[in-house]
Amino acid sequence: MSKTASKSAQPAYVLDRCEAVPAMIGDPKHFLVVTGLAGTAKDFASLTQDGPNYFGMAGAMGAAVSMGLGLALARPDKRVLVATGDGELLMNVGALATVSVLNPPNLSILCVDNGHYGETGYQKSHTSLGVDLEQMAIGAGIKSTCTVDSQDGIAAGARMLRESNGTCFVVLRVKPTDPPKFKRNMDIAASRVRFRLNLLGQA
Repeated sequence: MSKTASKSAQPAYVLDRCEAVPAMIGDPKHFLVVTGLAGTAKDFASLTQDGPNYFGMAGAMGAAVSMGLGLALARPDKRVLVATGDGELLMNVGALATVSVLNPPNLSILCVDNGHYGETGYQKSHTSLGVDLEQMAIGAGIKSTCTVDSQDGIAAGARMLRESNGTCFVVLRVKPTDPPKFKRNMDIAASRVRFRLNLLGQA
């Protein structure tokens, strides 16, 4: 999917993340989930109930896409979902170029874009000022992309995340509101061990 970049209209942020993210993902057990930090980590910790198929990057801002890429290459038998936010992705947007070159067919990237830096006080991020992350993914060479900013687009975005034969990139634009109230496990060493045991079939 391709489109021409346009700066004529500001992006729409109307979806409620607490409803849109679960609707987009469905049963999270179908994925190995790697998340960035802040709101997106809470979205998926809540959705997976901090389960053994979930690993949150905690303070490693910008590393989620690279971690998910390595996991997808190491485990081609599993569908890997990277869930990141606009601020976290902007920290290391160049990783999309490496993703495109390697193009693992089992890697899906979901960017939950609320146009703000939720970790540091909800300052506006570049996306609310006109930066288009889907266009950046297209420019990097990722072939399957879409932006979902209304209820009508959720089903198509969900299918792309699950069925794309090649790396896909989906932007889900949501209102800058709080993520689910969920107390996730912040012991990253313990989370790593649990995630590894799951991969080995021992969890």
